[in-house]
Amino acid sequence: MAKTTRTAKPAAGKTRIKTVAGKGGETHQQTDSDDRALTTNQGVPISDNQNSLKSGARGPTLLEDFVLREKITHFDHERIPERIVHARGSGAHGYFRPYKDMSALTRAAFLRNPREKTRVFVRFSTVAGGAGSADTVRDVRGFAVKFYTSEGNFDLVGNNIPVFFIQDAMKFPDLVHSVKMEADRAFPQAASAHDTFWDFVSLVPESTHMLMWAMSDRGIPRSYRMMEGFGVHTFRFVNEKGNSTFVKFHWRPTIGSTSLIWDEAVKLAGADYDFHRRDLWNAIEAGDYPEFELGIQAFDEKTANKLGFDVLDPTKVIPEEIIPLQMIGKLVLDRNPDNFFAETEQVAFHPGHVVPGIDFTNDPLLQGRLFSYIDTQLSRLGGPNFHEIEINKPVCPMRNFQRDGLMRMAVAKGRVNYEPNSLGADTPRETPTGFASFPEPSDGPKLRQRPESFADHYSHARLFWLSMTRPEQQHIVSAFAFELAKVETIAIRRRVLGRLKLVHADLCNGVEAALGMEGEAETLQPAVAAKTMKISKALSLIAKAQPTIKGRKIGVLVTDGADAKLLKAVQDAAHGEGAMVEIVAPKIGGTKLGNGSTVVANHTISGGPSVLFDAVVLLPSADGVKKLVREAGAVAWVHDAFSHLKVIGNVAAAKPLMDKAGVEPDDGIVALEGAGGTKAFIAAAKQHRIWDREPKLRSPG
Repeated sequence: MAKTTRTAKPAAGKTRIKTVAGKGGETHQQTDSDDRALTTNQGVPISDNQNSLKSGARGPTLLEDFVLREKITHFDHERIPERIVHARGSGAHGYFRPYKDMSALTRAAFLRNPREKTRVFVRFSTVAGGAGSADTVRDVRGFAVKFYTSEGNFDLVGNNIPVFFIQDAMKFPDLVHSVKMEADRAFPQAASAHDTFWDFVSLVPESTHMLMWAMSDRGIPRSYRMMEGFGVHTFRFVNEKGNSTFVKFHWRPTIGSTSLIWDEAVKLAGADYDFHRRDLWNAIEAGDYPEFELGIQAFDEKTANKLGFDVLDPTKVIPEEIIPLQMIGKLVLDRNPDNFFAETEQVAFHPGHVVPGIDFTNDPLLQGRLFSYIDTQLSRLGGPNFHEIEINKPVCPMRNFQRDGLMRMAVAKGRVNYEPNSLGADTPRETPTGFASFPEPSDGPKLRQRPESFADHYSHARLFWLSMTRPEQQHIVSAFAFELAKVETIAIRRRVLGRLKLVHADLCNGVEAALGMEGEAETLQPAVAAKTMKISKALSLIAKAQPTIKGRKIGVLVTDGADAKLLKAVQDAAHGEGAMVEIVAPKIGGTKLGNGSTVVANHTISGGPSVLFDAVVLLPSADGVKKLVREAGAVAWVHDAFSHLKVIGNVAAAKPLMDKAGVEPDDGIVALEGAGGTKAFIAAAKQHRIWDREPKLRSPG
């Protein structure tokens, strides 16, 4: 009988946890005791909770992965009926039209006829918070588009950030559990600034790049109408000849992208929980239809192999300077929902809803999503017939042998409910023009492993940091400092600082200084040292900002006796540039102007704080300003506009109010009286914010 060697178990309470590095650069934790072994719900010990089971390290995820399916199935059904993630959303109807025939790349019909409009429904959302949370929290935003094409529904389910926190869908439940309200106390709501989130991401180095984006201005967009969108994953276009081209999807708002300042976002959450939802609804109601261009980065496998990183890795971006963006069509949102629940709440998106000519890659995060999304609809929408809900119905015929089930609406006639059959001559059959998967070879061993090409977790994070303007870098430092200051466990803070040090010394030093933790970053060893890549200006919102006020909102503070002629000049100039103007007054009933006319107010001063506007105008009369300087709310209105770096148009009578609010002259303080005053105000407002003002008002921490 062979001799058996037994390892003594540690004493109770002495179980040791060690961090183990995987072959692809990922890390995970193991115990040296079976008493703490992670198991399935059936009690089966799990050897690898980081990677799904694939056919080869870069191959597709296998259906037999019972660990992945059990974990995601349980996660999908954790909320009834609210979405687990993306619970708070806003939707709109519209249409998409391609610019040209894209048949050289894809046989998808809706991309081949520039004269044909395809109906769409779009849902924007926050990720972490519940349905009742605020719009302006720091979070990733969902950007999901359902195309009702002549060949079936195509769902482009993306975010406003082109990368993600994790590389493998196996980790999605862990990520979301960590960022949601902490399990024992049910807070904080819609916030990542707490221990469990930062504990998780500090132990998952692949999250570093996404953290840079989330802590940047991208995490607090000004409006859904001014927000970029991305498909995140690498997909395929397949043409009539069966040739495959890799594609990355991008959405670009035609009026440009801009974001909030953190203090502004916090105050907006108190002033108007529904700020983004209201902004989208009101713009469409006013006929100021949001527009987005659809762009793609298209490339072949030979090009992909030369990039120096893996295009199947969802934590990486392809800089536009390497593979330029080509715009292929426009999306226009021109109708609000008739019923929020029936449409926005019940719409069911799924990345597996594709049409002939669009196909998947072996991105392991995408592969898991192809299972997860349809599974979660079974819980949310009552069963397998959610496709019969009006908002989810395709516009083309549905013909198959799927029958019965909860909430079945369609009445299928006849005795034949199977295929092949000889009893129903007019029943549906397979067609050679139907969807066919691209025949990508896959012949690898079954294993749970990241490919080594996924192991670089810091080069793209460094690229993002170095591509930001100075104000954007300061905002990233401030965001990390704010979030980590809410983390009670010092060891977690130090570990995150260690990750930031691997990105760039300036980033780490800035956050350390803001926290008062200089030199306390944990020393960490990366699987692959960060490389310095060529800067990409396309990653910066400020560097590529458009000089425009189209779609923006200007708040005009008036009192009795205000200059009616100047008010009209401001309104006319703003409307001529496609901006909206709203009146703020001491009383909602209206204000009597200097010429005797009355203007109706949109807001009172307390009900319409300056955080609601992109630029402001101060038009008090000399008598009116005497009252305003005694009102703390009016002083705060002006002070906030100044501290949020907004352009302030003003008349001489407003000087006492500006002085009390601490307003100091700069390029964004524009006198309206006199020749060219209104024109100068509009020109200044097109800068969006006066970034040179910021260092005088706040430190990075």
